[in-house]
Amino acid sequence: MKTIAIGLLGYGTIGQGVIKLLQKNARLIEDRLGARLELAGVADPDLTRPRQVKVAKRLLTRDPFRLVRDPKIPLIVELVGDWPGVKELILAALRAKKSVVTANKALLAKHGAELFAEAEKQGVDIYYEASVAGGVPIIRVLREGLIANRIQAVYGIVNGTCNYLLTEMSQGRGDFQTILQQAQAKGYAEANPASDVEGHDASHKLALLIRLGFGVPIRLSQIYREGITALAPADFEAAAEFGFAIKLLAIAKLKDGRVEARVHPTLIPAGSLLADVGGVFNAVYVVGDFVGPTLYYGRGAGMDPTASAVVSDLMELARNYLRGEPGRRLPSGSFQDSRPQKLRVMPQPEVLTQYYLRMQVRDQPGVLSKISGQLAKENISISAVVQRGRGGKTAPIVMLTHTASEAAMEKALKRLNRLAVVQKPIQRIRIETAL
Repeated sequence: MKTIAIGLLGYGTIGQGVIKLLQKNARLIEDRLGARLELAGVADPDLTRPRQVKVAKRLLTRDPFRLVRDPKIPLIVELVGDWPGVKELILAALRAKKSVVTANKALLAKHGAELFAEAEKQGVDIYYEASVAGGVPIIRVLREGLIANRIQAVYGIVNGTCNYLLTEMSQGRGDFQTILQQAQAKGYAEANPASDVEGHDASHKLALLIRLGFGVPIRLSQIYREGITALAPADFEAAAEFGFAIKLLAIAKLKDGRVEARVHPTLIPAGSLLADVGGVFNAVYVVGDFVGPTLYYGRGAGMDPTASAVVSDLMELARNYLRGEPGRRLPSGSFQDSRPQKLRVMPQPEVLTQYYLRMQVRDQPGVLSKISGQLAKENISISAVVQRGRGGKTAPIVMLTHTASEAAMEKALKRLNRLAVVQKPIQRIRIETAL
């Protein structure tokens, strides 16, 4: 049986998961592939810290370029995260005519165009299934399964840390900081969780989904981003009262020849499929013009599900190699690289949506009319109002609006926050009802 050598860059959590899968399912992989995948080397700058999954010492090296330059290794797996020089490392592998599997969504979101162009030039491939939603095969779905469809919309719960925090808050288990500390203790959140809770991680993933679904090479600066740190227990209580759940959504929608691109907390109907996605799980809801709505659900992070996606890519690249094709030459997205789609990204001020507004106001007559009057100046109408917990000098008001533009709402919020009757900055959450 033919053996295909693999060079693994990164001996962290996901790297160990890949090793474990290759060891545990070796016979299954051989039966399905008709060849043996064999680790030829594992590179990591720190080889001293203890690992759960062991490999022979002879395979270990601190020099990743040793594996990249080895002519006996045709396939490279990059799982090094934010190592300095990781882009140059991948470029070196591509120039050595090696196909690459990566889970590095941040790198691809920022430098994907350069890396994909180099892969095309060298006649090899970059596969990146593990970069979005862990073990959920959404890259393959958009790249192949739904390739005959014009994608209408993508809604993704693509950050397990945020989804865990929001699930716990929705069940009344504490405020943001309390639950974040619990998540960190359980290993569900990083010591520095900013990339997750401020929406950066989800934005990186959305950039890849937009390239795949809509054929638009998008810059991160074109994606509107808002995190979950300002959410309070009162928001979840009010949302439930109105029949909504709160999720951090990565949203891309095709509208009038333009693509909306945004990541932010979102109220969605409590009976929708995405509302039931709890804990650290991920889900991506995709609407195609012929297939209609589809949902892809599963574990979005962690050693085992991410390793599943990485080795899936490895096996596909190994099939190409066995056919004598160093690269299948799939486009970097689901469109030919020579035919990018002529779609523009919709500026956030032009986005139309409904809104949830929570405000703390003086408990006195005429307050509601002052608020509605300021909204009316921007042609924003109110669909529902609840005044909750009256008593004392202030009272909380929660309202839902009809559809309005982002620009109009921004102007209205500036007016409202200047009113003497408004005691704290108004909390604004966007609403999506089409799910």
